[in-house]
Amino acid sequence: MPAIRLINNPDGTCSFEKGYIPTLKHASTTTFWSSNKTEDWEKNAHPAPRRQYVVTLKGKIRFKVSDGSTFLIKPGVILLAEDLKGKGHSWEMVHTKSWERLYIPLQEGADDLFVASYDSKK
Repeated sequence: MPAIRLINNPDGTCSFEKGYIPTLKHASTTTFWSSNKTEDWEKNAHPAPRRQYVVTLKGKIRFKVSDGSTFLIKPGVILLAEDLKGKGHSWEMVHTKSWERLYIPLQEGADDLFVASYDSKK
């Protein structure tokens, strides 16, 4: 499945790379929850609270990383949030009033299964 991974750079900034999560692979997780609520602070730059998959069920979200680059997350594209330090990322809803999503945290030290695409530099 198509995926975009948020990562920390050595200088503390955040960037992203495109790739995919192979199908029929099992990730080490223990829980998940859904949300359709957003708080204002979430739209400001922030690091991810934990390593996690964010699976969009409804809505389109434009994410922005430290250098100003953006990417779009929509249903069918998995976000892998691994930018745990620094300023992190920000986002905004695009042509929608709600964002329905699943949060699926990865177990500590678990393989994220992410495979970078050849053109992962955006």
